Amino acid sequence: MGAGKSVIGRRLAKSLNLSFYDLDAEIESHYRMTVSSIFKKYDEACFRKLEHQTLLSFSDKDDFVMSCGGGTPCFCENMEQMNALGVTIYIKLTASELADRIANSVKKRPLTEGKSDEELASYVREMLNVREPFYSKAQITVDGSETDKDGVVEKIVQSLNNKKI
Repeated sequence: MGAGKSVIGRRLAKSLNLSFYDLDAEIESHYRMTVSSIFKKYDEACFRKLEHQTLLSFSDKDDFVMSCGGGTPCFCENMEQMNALGVTIYIKLTASELADRIANSVKKRPLTEGKSDEELASYVREMLNVREPFYSKAQITVDGSETDKDGVVEKIVQSLNNKKI
């Protein structure tokens, strides 16, 4: 959450001349509900099931860039699935950097909505501690603390070239 996956993903796809998909947008389009509505009407478990099914629907596609939600790698063995199907990238930031970005974002997130700054910082620290073992399974890790998103994209492209993909 807040790492810039969608913005960086779009720019990376453009740089590599590939199609771009945002997993949350794909879910919203397919199920005709916003992610927030799915969380409110059903629950997180239901959302994670829909997320997993939508992710699996891409297993027959080649050569694209996809951004996914921060929780995606942590459920339903999604990280293993993503690693088996392509190159995974972790845009790494500190909990403090992520909390600042989320607090200043215009985009409302179902898991952080209504939290005070202190609650948000604590929540992000806790979530990052839980999620880090999943994120660390990514094939490429880049420092996302740069405010220049194009600089992050360049780091990713260099890492991809070094992997000789």
